[in-house]
Amino acid sequence: MTISNPLSADSNATREPRVLLVDDDRELCQMLSEYLDAEHFAVKSVHDGGDALVELQVSEFEIVILDVMLPRLSGLDVLRKLGASYSTPILMLTARGDDVDRIVGLELGADDYLSKPFNPRELVARIRAILRRASNRSARGTVPDELTVGPITLNAGTHQVHVSSEPVALTGAEFRVLELLMRSAGQVISRDSMTEQALGRKLAAYDRSIDTHISNLRRKLDLEAGKNPEIKNVRGSGYTLTWAHA
Repeated sequence: MTISNPLSADSNATREPRVLLVDDDRELCQMLSEYLDAEHFAVKSVHDGGDALVELQVSEFEIVILDVMLPRLSGLDVLRKLGASYSTPILMLTARGDDVDRIVGLELGADDYLSKPFNPRELVARIRAILRRASNRSARGTVPDELTVGPITLNAGTHQVHVSSEPVALTGAEFRVLELLMRSAGQVISRDSMTEQALGRKLAAYDRSIDTHISNLRRKLDLEAGKNPEIKNVRGSGYTLTWAHA
């Protein structure tokens, strides 16, 4: 399906960032809309996954806040229909402790997640961190900033990744994790640092988001254990992208 692209950095600077809030809890939507409005966000609320897809076809947003549990068409179904290469950032809302929905959501293309119930201040902090990363990417323009490790090529300017000249579709979070690994190839990056730099937040107890993104990268880039290059888990330290020249 054809979905409108995010707005340009120039237009973002002249108006409030637009947020699509998708949740069937109407009271929660009303409360969050009022809170986000006070924080200078323009919020549009819908209460069903199908309505969200329609809204995304006719309007442009800087970020989508998407609840997993929705009537008719669930949040996970919305992610499937959008596709993993959908470029507008998506922050997923999940039930506390529901690891399966969180992991599946991240695999399907969500950039980050927030467990219910949550403090609205944390939601605002997550939104601003995501928008700040998107703005930083836009500010680079189209000037090539290419990284190469073995058969993997990443262009930070065009946001494209190729393996042996074949394009690979990555989510925004997966792209940022891979960029961190490639810029520091051969060095170990801690999970704490990766969470802060790629997801824009502190690593919390039992947070396995980075591990999920690493698993997805290994699968999409065909970086199985023992292959060259390889994403290695350094026990107690973090992850590293290794490359031994042939």
